[in-house]
Amino acid sequence: MELENIVANTVLLKAREGGGGKRKGRSKKWREILKFPHISQCDELRKGLERDYNSLCDKQPIGRLLFRQFCETRLELLRCIHFLDAVAEYELSPDEKRKEMGEEYPILITLGAHKEPAFLIHKGKNIHFQFLLSPRRLHEYLGGAPFTNYQDSMYFDRFLQWKYLERQSVTKDTFRQYRILGKGGFGEVCACQVRATGKMYACKKLEKKRIKKRKGEAMALNEKQILEKVNSRFVVSLAYAYETKDALCLVLTIMNGGDLKFHIYNMGNPGFDNERVTFYAAEICCGLEHLHREGIVYRDLKPENILLDDDGHIRISDLGLAIKIPEGDTIRGRVGTVGYMAPEVINNERYSFSPDWWGLGCLIYEMIEGQSPFRARKERVKREEVEKRVQEDQEQYSDKFSEDAKAICKSLLTKDPKQRLGNKGEGGVQVKQHPFFRTINFKRLEAGIMKPSFVPDVSSCK
Repeated sequence: MELENIVANTVLLKAREGGGGKRKGRSKKWREILKFPHISQCDELRKGLERDYNSLCDKQPIGRLLFRQFCETRLELLRCIHFLDAVAEYELSPDEKRKEMGEEYPILITLGAHKEPAFLIHKGKNIHFQFLLSPRRLHEYLGGAPFTNYQDSMYFDRFLQWKYLERQSVTKDTFRQYRILGKGGFGEVCACQVRATGKMYACKKLEKKRIKKRKGEAMALNEKQILEKVNSRFVVSLAYAYETKDALCLVLTIMNGGDLKFHIYNMGNPGFDNERVTFYAAEICCGLEHLHREGIVYRDLKPENILLDDDGHIRISDLGLAIKIPEGDTIRGRVGTVGYMAPEVINNERYSFSPDWWGLGCLIYEMIEGQSPFRARKERVKREEVEKRVQEDQEQYSDKFSEDAKAICKSLLTKDPKQRLGNKGEGGVQVKQHPFFRTINFKRLEAGIMKPSFVPDVSSCK
């Protein structure tokens, strides 16, 4: 058995590294698999495609790149692209660097009578940018005649060819399967690799017999539908979905760095330093905000559901208990994990997003203290006792907590959901403004520019 594990780990490690050859893990037939169809084969797709600028040219990476390439063939549109780049670079720059920017940036000053952009070129240092026209207005311009012209170009034809490939059926033969990474309530999770691209993923297999036995059909479908809605670098993404005779398979972002529970308790003294806690809490906060923006409450925030990637960034995983809340409505449901469920959940009261901010408070507390706020590590205690502590007891703070850390935990672990930080109308915006996050530039964080202070050794996170 030990020899089998060694072989399985070696094969997986080789796959992660690209197989050691020039193809980087791709199949010998990858060119054939990814061969573009003749454009005439895309006619049906062309007719049925929704012509929405934001979706086709901004949200979708391939569409964004091809629209940009189209704009680069026309000088007036190229200037628009340069302006948007300048705005993005300026907004993502640290405050101290903004004063140094401005060697030569095109500053869009107005849209003329014919709604065409006019530019000034500013030269010199120490320019303080004042954008007289917002990027939103410029996107409105680009979504007009330029977008119409783009749809008659070879760049849009290439986009249709990509979409055609994207819609090819996905089966188990699309992937190579590797060793089991973990097990869940409905089945196992294994590593897999797309034959055509060599890209690695995690395949979550939900066994049909187990789903039927536990009456989990609605739960399995709900997880897939929610994963389809969410596009966040802080939440595990759904790349593919397919079924076999025995299982429903969700192909997800692979996270090789282990979960927060492993890192809190198995890497030296329990808990993290303040810098690391703040960074993880900020990324979790962004993930929750993105879920809430889609009307989704997560309801199962705990260390084992927060996964690290190779670079040390985190993602929220396992959306089996997440649920979409109708706009302006509330729900009721006594679900979650003992010790992390909010008082209103335990009391079976109606709620919207408040349980997630309670969960964030529990996580911040545990990352600092090295134990959860209402249950000591490995303490044998009945569920009823833990729930009573959550409802009645005040959590205790040691000298590990800074004043800001203590303040944010107290604000998030407020028993009354109406008084809880994050649940007073502004949601994640209010949480991100707390002094605990004073060292975090959230625009840079959400753009993936900020680097984690800790990079996991993936060989130790098994």
